[in-house]
Amino acid sequence: MTPVLGAALVGLTAVSLYAIFGGADFGGGVWDLFASGPRRQAQRDAISNAIGPVWESNHVWLIFAIVTLFTCFPPVFADIGANLSTPLTLALLGIVLRGAAFVFRNHAADTFATARSWTAVFGASSIIAPFFLGDAAGAIATGRYAWTSPFALSAGVFAVALCAQIAAVFLVRETSHDRALRDDFRRRAVRATVVVWIAGLVPALLAHQAEPGLFAALIGPVARIGIAIAMLLGIVVMLSIANHRDTLARVAVGAEALAVLAGWFGAQAPNLIPNSWTYQTAAASPAMLSAFLVATAIGALFLIPSLALLFFTFKGRGSGSDAALPPMTNP
Repeated sequence: MTPVLGAALVGLTAVSLYAIFGGADFGGGVWDLFASGPRRQAQRDAISNAIGPVWESNHVWLIFAIVTLFTCFPPVFADIGANLSTPLTLALLGIVLRGAAFVFRNHAADTFATARSWTAVFGASSIIAPFFLGDAAGAIATGRYAWTSPFALSAGVFAVALCAQIAAVFLVRETSHDRALRDDFRRRAVRATVVVWIAGLVPALLAHQAEPGLFAALIGPVARIGIAIAMLLGIVVMLSIANHRDTLARVAVGAEALAVLAGWFGAQAPNLIPNSWTYQTAAASPAMLSAFLVATAIGALFLIPSLALLFFTFKGRGSGSDAALPPMTNP
């Protein structure tokens, strides 16, 4: 394995982990915004308890992806920062507002008007952040940084749908102590999977009309394999949910997100930015890449066990995570 390929795989891993774990957090905010029915407040309390102990740690993967980009592929980092500053700034604003709103709304649970306002901000920003991150990814795929193009905007919608699906699947197990509440998220998981298929079809249709080069990549062998695997895993998700195999559903939905991203990265290869930069032309010096890979391996020895301990402490059986945050008493 060459240092360039190693750095690219590290970047793909970081993006994939953020899509899964950060996506689950964003999706939780989406379902918080659309909580409904007689158990609306119970749904919001379950979401708060599920993401409360670990949501900050999930942004580690976004930071790591950014560090990988500016360390290993600095010209691409410069281009993206210059050409996609608007959508990325809006995504960052969503992330910041989301974090603030999540804390403030739970500590303002005794004040109905304040809690309701922060709940709305939390839900809206949970849509804004993944939408503009997906939009930026779509803009990169066009090779023209066209973040206002229909394709890029549709990629943003797809990102939100994927986050909602991941969150719904994760929340099924998080609410296993309450059968009625679990069934609420079970139905949402199945419906969200269908929405992901529909939302994923739209960008392909738009690319066929307006982005011929991109469409050619999307119908290439790597992309077709990724799409087929993602769709197959979507079926596995629905069957697992229907048969109460919640752990398998979690694994399948995470693998589905990985298949989508691997298909995208593979379809563009060897281009990092179509028509502009390949992995080779954008790569830092071999010495820098080697030092980065060594530092990453050493850091993983500390980071991965630390995150595993964090998740085991708050998410392990009998951890009492259901009491992580006080319930919101107002609808």
